[in-house]
Amino acid sequence: MKRFQIRSFLLLFLLVNISVSLTAQSPNGWRGYERNGHYDEAGLLSTWPSDGPEMLWETLDAGRGYSSPVIAGDRLYITGMNERQDREIFSAFTLNGEKIYEVEYGSPWDASYPETRTTPAIVGERAWVISGQGEVVCIGINNGDILWRVEGGEIFERETGRWGTAESPLVFDNKVIYTSGGNKTTMVALDAETGETVWMSPPLGDHYSYVSPLLVNHNGRRQIIAMTGENVIGVNPESGDIEWTFSDWGRDSGESIVTNTPLFSDGRLFFSNGYDQGSFMLELNDDASGVTLAWRNNDHGTHHGGFVLLNGVIYGSNWISNNQGNWVAVDWNTGETLYNESWNTKGSVITDGNMLYCYEERRGNVALVNPNRESFDVVSEFRVSGGQGPHWSHPVIRDGILYLRHGHMLRAYNISN
Repeated sequence: MKRFQIRSFLLLFLLVNISVSLTAQSPNGWRGYERNGHYDEAGLLSTWPSDGPEMLWETLDAGRGYSSPVIAGDRLYITGMNERQDREIFSAFTLNGEKIYEVEYGSPWDASYPETRTTPAIVGERAWVISGQGEVVCIGINNGDILWRVEGGEIFERETGRWGTAESPLVFDNKVIYTSGGNKTTMVALDAETGETVWMSPPLGDHYSYVSPLLVNHNGRRQIIAMTGENVIGVNPESGDIEWTFSDWGRDSGESIVTNTPLFSDGRLFFSNGYDQGSFMLELNDDASGVTLAWRNNDHGTHHGGFVLLNGVIYGSNWISNNQGNWVAVDWNTGETLYNESWNTKGSVITDGNMLYCYEERRGNVALVNPNRESFDVVSEFRVSGGQGPHWSHPVIRDGILYLRHGHMLRAYNISN
């Protein structure tokens, strides 16, 4: 009986790990476990007090940036800029908001909006980040040691738009993915332990966009989904081969500005972009060797706040101008607009699997929203004061705590019952 139990446990362990390796990217990183804005937690508040949930702590020492915090074990990790604002830093905090260390790892973008954009990916005792200049860096999280650095922008001859590199690294199978764009390669995989090049995809002669890529599993076949300035691409994660491209996605003229990681569900891929580019749904064929266009929607055009899928509805905000946008719901299957309503202005959205958490970018208003197909139903709201610049950092929920960043300021709020 005991031997049977041991064998059953080992079989279950193998099945769980095989499942994770087939479907998941690094579990601690950009927009949650599946990069889709879902932080599945139970026992959270259904309403907030009029002045907001209880603030547990605040730090003004995160460094200027737009990246999100990552919680791994008993620490919080975040990227920002140093006091001179000439280097990007990786910082570790206790879960009470006390800084343990900070380490400089790379150079920020040197033009418009140089603040740090990369949200770390953390696996085991290592973190990976990508600087605004395209440096790919591996950091030991115990004490902040730089384990390796690859001058990705220089080596792979990146070609960027006017805002440099804004990628949060995708890590899986001991590989770190970096999207360079340009005439040498489109995307590269680096060995996560050494930084050595594993593969380079063919060049498309296209500039890098600002999208952090996504790993999907379709009918047992994995694929990296990414966007360049002109194309959506599906990349073989073992070889780097580009297995399909799609370019008819709504760009009319001028520089294409795309920033949002797509959503994936049941063989379908949803993309949404600001600047009147709208949104569209692609459907993978059975062997993921190509895609077809399922529908377009011109109401849902997210600037850079992300979007979530919940109960067959896509929720997010749209771009009307750089200072204005509405909150929109679209049917996943048909592309029909369910509502398009004003609340302050556009911003970022995440979900706990039950409610929506919306963080508008101009004044820092935060809303707890009841998701439905009829209206933008705000249950509670409060405003984040302090910090500086636009409120562009995406919220994070972990263990009943809501984390909100504004520039160099990071706050933790208790949202559990």
